[in-house]
Amino acid sequence: MKITVRAVCTFFLTAAMLMGVTACTEVSVTPINSQTVASAASETSKDTAASGTQNSSLSGSLTLTGSTSMADVATSLAESFMAANKEVVVSVGGNGSGEGPTAVNDGTAQIGLLSRDLKAEENPAVFDKYIIGFDGIAVIVNPASGVDALTTEQVSKIFKGEITNWKDVGGADSIIQCIGREAASGTRGAFEELIKIKDAAKYAEEQNSTGNVKQAVSANPDAIGYVSISALDSTIVAVKLDGVVPSEENVKSGDYSLQRPFVMITKTDTTEVLTAAFLDFVFSDAGMKIVAEDGVVPNPGRN
Repeated sequence: MKITVRAVCTFFLTAAMLMGVTACTEVSVTPINSQTVASAASETSKDTAASGTQNSSLSGSLTLTGSTSMADVATSLAESFMAANKEVVVSVGGNGSGEGPTAVNDGTAQIGLLSRDLKAEENPAVFDKYIIGFDGIAVIVNPASGVDALTTEQVSKIFKGEITNWKDVGGADSIIQCIGREAASGTRGAFEELIKIKDAAKYAEEQNSTGNVKQAVSANPDAIGYVSISALDSTIVAVKLDGVVPSEENVKSGDYSLQRPFVMITKTDTTEVLTAAFLDFVFSDAGMKIVAEDGVVPNPGRN
């Protein structure tokens, strides 16, 4: 038996009258066409990529490489993105900021990680640059050094070898051991530029990661080094610099001068859907929350 719309309406109207309903409301129904559905699907795809919710249309692999200072925040972002997109695998690695542009250029990574700006010799014009946040660089010492505050001038002279004994800056009578990063490190590049000691620093040791610098300083009572503020813990002392504590709040306010950008780069005008979706997620509210939780001052404006 064929049931028509008219028959259904007649049935419900009759039932309503029998139950004493004296008024009814007219409902207007808008027809749904294929164009409306397609538009809605497109907006849903954008929303899911931005919020980190499940987007079943995304699949494939994505590689991020470069700065070890960015490893923690990049890994946190990658894990959250993969949790929301089950068919996606994101790999995070790197041996310093210098690796980022090289890897993106030769196609071994889609996104490069730099804890500094691009250098002129890295040909910035071939990359799109996204600043995800700002990080402070803390000058760290061993708890046994007896020092908890230095001026920028003192730090500069220590790393240039002009101040060589802790007693000259209020500490114990012992020879200062400067621990730094390898030449390709973005942390080293930013530190030396900000302290104005580029190509003049003298190191007792050069380490290839943030963790190794921290471990070397924590094991040596005469050591001094530098790490991202997000890496600070109780094994080392982060000194006040010019009277200002290295903290996220002081980086955000601009009061702490020793800070640098955390940058993601891609090839200029890339059309890779997965890369674009990941960057959309990074700069979404959910992504910026992860950046902040990792001790980095978020930059939702992208540049």
